[in-house]
Amino acid sequence: MTTQLSRGMKSLPILAGLFLFVTACQKSVSTSKSNTPTTKAVNIYLTDDQSLVFDQVMIDIQKLEIKLEDSSEVEHEMENESESDNNDRLGHTSGGWKPVDIHTGVYDILKFRNGLDTLFGSSSFSSTHSLRKVRLTLGTNNSVVYNGNAFPVLIKGNDNFIVIKLNEITEGSDDHSDTNFWLDFDAGRSIRMHGSEFEMKPQVKAFRKDKTGSVEGRVLPADANAVVYAIMGTDTTSAKPEREGEFKIIGLKPGSYSVVFHATANNYQDKTIGNVVVGNNEDAHLGSITLQK
Repeated sequence: MTTQLSRGMKSLPILAGLFLFVTACQKSVSTSKSNTPTTKAVNIYLTDDQSLVFDQVMIDIQKLEIKLEDSSEVEHEMENESESDNNDRLGHTSGGWKPVDIHTGVYDILKFRNGLDTLFGSSSFSSTHSLRKVRLTLGTNNSVVYNGNAFPVLIKGNDNFIVIKLNEITEGSDDHSDTNFWLDFDAGRSIRMHGSEFEMKPQVKAFRKDKTGSVEGRVLPADANAVVYAIMGTDTTSAKPEREGEFKIIGLKPGSYSVVFHATANNYQDKTIGNVVVGNNEDAHLGSITLQK
């Protein structure tokens, strides 16, 4: 009995040492994993703040890039913001720009209206970096259809480079969660008649659905050819309803809007609904709105 107990007690220091060794190894592995940078995904969608003038707006998109920076690069850019912004607008590829795989070519962006969109590009990057900007590069094969006729659209200077800052997109986002955002190409404000030519000064904004809201409904009758405007202060966003009158305006900042239904045909009267409250990641449903003569 005494001999067995003695042997058992002698083995205790060995077991204790083995336990400490295994525990230390586990902590080392755990610490190593916690220090390993994670990878974040980014998904970019294309939608349209539509034109009320053109039948089609064909945009030649040749390149999509995202700008990624670590903490030291962010600090350097903030200290040299003007120079950095100018280089980005000139199409310089230095400073963290990463191309995103897309289907290049001509997009009829008026197809992406009333809440419709398309997944435009996806990529991934280390969580040690920040997503700072996105840049579109346009080609020369841009055109519009106006009153049933097709016209080329010219881009002059460096306007073929469209740089959108993502400060509001990335602010408050989880360092380890994926990022989804939408590029809203404002066709109506981007294309203007200049002399006898159509010229493009691209206007594109980025938004996240969890930081914006929408207004949707249906306006009748169809022969009123109504246009819908959501107005808050100096911000005005428009929608051209579908054939059955359905409309949806997305990417709206939270707040209280006046929604105006403007009849463009057959002597129907306009109608306004005030105090339409839009919240983050919420749809304000207006139901069916019938215009009267």
